[in-house]
Amino acid sequence: MIPRDLTFVLGGARSGKSVHAEQLAGRSALPVTYIATARVTDDAEFNARIAHHRERRPAHWQLLEAGVDLAGAVSKADAPDRCTLIDCLTLWLANLLCPADGDGLPLDQYRARIEALEAALANARGKMIVVSNEIGLGVVPLGAATRLYVDELGRLNQRIAALSTQATMMVAGLPLALKTAGGA
Repeated sequence: MIPRDLTFVLGGARSGKSVHAEQLAGRSALPVTYIATARVTDDAEFNARIAHHRERRPAHWQLLEAGVDLAGAVSKADAPDRCTLIDCLTLWLANLLCPADGDGLPLDQYRARIEALEAALANARGKMIVVSNEIGLGVVPLGAATRLYVDELGRLNQRIAALSTQATMMVAGLPLALKTAGGA
């Protein structure tokens, strides 16, 4: 059995997590598939962020834009001789809970999507790099919907961190090892 190779990169907004993950993917010396979870909207500022990510990525990387079926995208991209970079779980969860059309998935359906993602990552044969925001370091947010989102992202991050072989927290562009391939 091939051991799992899953690196989890966490951090706050503008912490350097995406750049760090991209550097890890580039250094893997494997062909890279970049799974993007952001959706282009009518928000010009957000679309500029997406464009910035696109411009920074090497042109030879394959791009796979994932909708709510992130597990399916992971399975499609995964191969023993490939590196798959998912950027990011934060936006994917937002798409599940608060989609642009306003109709979020029922609780059992979005939890099933999370379980499917967890299974896809657990069974991955190639190198996986997963990016997510750490948003639970502040005060308890106002509003039930925001609290649900923060709680669910925290739970999702815990699940992926437990599954990962390596985990890094980015702070001010500096990588802090939380979990290394040799142990915790």
